[in-house]
Amino acid sequence: MTSHIRRIAICTGGGDAPGLNAVIRAVVIAAANRGWECYGIREGFNGILFPERYPEGGVYRLTRDKVRGIGHLGGTILGTTNKGNPLHFPMKMPDGTTKDVDRTDEILEYFAKKELDALVSIGGDGSLTIANALHLKGLRVVSVPKTIDNDLDKTFTTFGFDTAVGFATECLDRLHTTAESHQRVMVVEVMGRYAGWIALHAGIAGGAHAILIPEIPFDPDKVAAKILERDSEGRMYSIIVVAEGAEPAHGHRAVLEPAEIGHAERLGGIGERIAKVLQDKTGKDARVVVLGHLLRGGSPTSFDRLAAMRFGSAAVRGLAEGQTGVMVALAFPNVNYVALEDVAGRMKGVPLDSDTLQTARDVGICFGD
Repeated sequence: MTSHIRRIAICTGGGDAPGLNAVIRAVVIAAANRGWECYGIREGFNGILFPERYPEGGVYRLTRDKVRGIGHLGGTILGTTNKGNPLHFPMKMPDGTTKDVDRTDEILEYFAKKELDALVSIGGDGSLTIANALHLKGLRVVSVPKTIDNDLDKTFTTFGFDTAVGFATECLDRLHTTAESHQRVMVVEVMGRYAGWIALHAGIAGGAHAILIPEIPFDPDKVAAKILERDSEGRMYSIIVVAEGAEPAHGHRAVLEPAEIGHAERLGGIGERIAKVLQDKTGKDARVVVLGHLLRGGSPTSFDRLAAMRFGSAAVRGLAEGQTGVMVALAFPNVNYVALEDVAGRMKGVPLDSDTLQTARDVGICFGD
């Protein structure tokens, strides 16, 4: 089935990730090759909901010239935001209270007014949920999975993940030498929210001695025992990788800011907490490195560039074929399309029976369980 399209729009929402610009470039060029016009929405949907913020235009034409030379760049030329979900938009009421308001109808009205035929939505779980809601209201939508956390279901991987793991691994390589020189415990906190993919992959590749992930509640005593075991064998230093959402078996995850209207809770601080506990239990000097947003920045790896371009191109092909309400997914050797309703609101955690996890156990990595 072929669906006639003249104009499409692109938005990038949620956290930034290496490869976003490569997707935008692929969408714009693939669309132009079909004779379509392409428009970019600034900062998620803010370009539509707050046009007054953008004197140069909250939605603007994307041409080949606009996307020339951006494929290797980190970030997104459109900007992004993880606040102001149009499904649950925080609005001040006359009585001074704040209330969730659904503003998706305003987005639909804008598309109709500007004769935009379809949307390519690039983002993670929150963006997929918004895209599915717009689809159910009649907008033609194809989504592209984006998150360094790799926690989206129905796709082998998301772009941005490989770059984040590669950088985290390089950091672990560097920390081995300084940790060994000072006979220290180095605790490295990485992003990932409620999934342990970055911690697991980087931890194995970077030779960590313990990896703490949200999927496996950990006992600090067992991590301390691993450190003391290494000391008894003459290996006087240890590298501990902890995902920001990791949680002790008898405790709670570390939260910097609780969830409020308009944004989810902000995780962080588990590294400091673990380092203090391990220092008290082992008597060893423990230091913390929080990689944080360093994992989001920089140029995408060749894998992520290629994945991003494949996703962007497939999104345009899907629209041309009449697809809507779907997410482009990587299923080797090809990309395919899965229904948004099957992925929106679902998180992909590390399977406890995965061979990657078993590999870590086989080589002696401790998970604190």
